[in-house]
Amino acid sequence: MIQMSRLALAAAVTLLAAGAQAAPRGEVLVLLSSEHQLPLQDGKRYPTGYYLNEFGVPADQLLKAGYKLVLVTPKGNAPSVDPRSIDPSYFAGDAAEMKRIEKVVQSLPDIDDTLSVSEVLAADPSRYAGLFIPGGHAPLIDLANNPEVGALLRHFHQAGKPTAAICHGPIALLSAQQDPAGYQAALARGAKPAARDWVYKGYRMTIFSDPEEQVFEGSLNGQRLLFYPAGAMAMAGGDMGYAKAWQPNVVVDRELITAQNPFSDKALAKALLEKLAEQAQRREQGN
Repeated sequence: MIQMSRLALAAAVTLLAAGAQAAPRGEVLVLLSSEHQLPLQDGKRYPTGYYLNEFGVPADQLLKAGYKLVLVTPKGNAPSVDPRSIDPSYFAGDAAEMKRIEKVVQSLPDIDDTLSVSEVLAADPSRYAGLFIPGGHAPLIDLANNPEVGALLRHFHQAGKPTAAICHGPIALLSAQQDPAGYQAALARGAKPAARDWVYKGYRMTIFSDPEEQVFEGSLNGQRLLFYPAGAMAMAGGDMGYAKAWQPNVVVDRELITAQNPFSDKALAKALLEKLAEQAQRREQGN
């Protein structure tokens, strides 16, 4: 009986240890657009959404590192994938890897029914270890002009928690100012507005560059975007920096991590995981 008890105890200890290893390190909030039709200058619309690799590659790395992902959109609906992003060229030509990442995204528990931003704000946003904003043109529609998104960003900014955004994702940062909707409306009119009380003013950062945007816009059969994101960020007070078009580029300044284009996905994931690890280490040392 004593021998059996010892075996049972050893088995229990093994199970507990395995459970501890599998337990999430924390929760990372993933902010996505609710929209899938991008307005253009001539009144037409362009089908858009998140870019598969910009969302899926960092998500895959976060999951492998033991983080739980919690998805949030302004409306609390299912986000859309940009059909142009379902392309092996964004996965170094590896169609099998693209399919694997598709499955990673599709298997996320909240992918068809996200939290809304208002729900996250009404609960306890302090529970999240960091914030991740994937790209695609959709953030131009409803993340850059949204006061609730601004409130969420200010929470992470004030807490000094990692905030990472890739490609067009950094445009969401513009919501963390007074009257973000007015700022965006002025941009769409071709005006040169001044951002007021933007919390990221003076931060070093990057976003999809003008040369890259020109290539994209050239594929729209003469249609034009309402505004270019790089100019909008610089006008607001961002200290912008760019690599050559289509080269990976990640800029880290304090808690903020920004990445220039789709090919920066792995580098962004690495930088975010490093920031999250640093934060966890500081927390442990504080205890």
